[in-house]
Amino acid sequence: MSRNKPVKIARRTVIKFIAAAAAAPALWPGLAVQARKVAIEKGRKNHKGPAGTPSDPDLINPVVPWELTLSDEHLGMLETLCDMIIPADEHSPSAGSIGAHDFIDEWVSAPYDGMKRDRVTVTEGLSWLEKESDKRFSATFADLEEEQKTSICDDICHVASSAPEHVRGAQFFDRVRDLTAMAFYTTPEGMKDLGYIGNVPLTKWLPPPREVLQHAGLIPDDE
Repeated sequence: MSRNKPVKIARRTVIKFIAAAAAAPALWPGLAVQARKVAIEKGRKNHKGPAGTPSDPDLINPVVPWELTLSDEHLGMLETLCDMIIPADEHSPSAGSIGAHDFIDEWVSAPYDGMKRDRVTVTEGLSWLEKESDKRFSATFADLEEEQKTSICDDICHVASSAPEHVRGAQFFDRVRDLTAMAFYTTPEGMKDLGYIGNVPLTKWLPPPREVLQHAGLIPDDE
């Protein structure tokens, strides 16, 4: 089934996910400076709340100083690919269904060197993927049958073992897989899938298991 109209999530939500991602500190310095500039221009000099610094970003009223750059066609392909990388199961929804492709769009649209490089990797990789889909099956990637999409992904899922003609596609897949995982596991659904509880109140404190305390050397091993 074609995905010409991919799932969309709010940019504010995507920015929060980026803030939570492990690689996000590289993004915040430039974002904070631009956000501060826009805030001052809008007369928010006396704004109360988060300072909007790299260590204290303003997530209540985030300002995003760049335009999104991926097309609907790109997003449709990415949504399909994100679903291939992290499909739905009995524990959680698929990555595409909760907007991992929107995260990638926000990421590669940011005007910082690392994100610019990722944009080249993603856009050129999507072009490669579309040509490969047409060459093999005379159809767009989003319209392929599940086994057809799987056959292409199987050929590009490992850079080291990919055939020479698939290296470019494998490098693209490797980066999209990292970004998809980054997106998915910083959402509430992804953290729930990991079993991450986070900063929540507990009705009672439960001590670590005995084997953990033994491993840490806090109690003696059992004889």
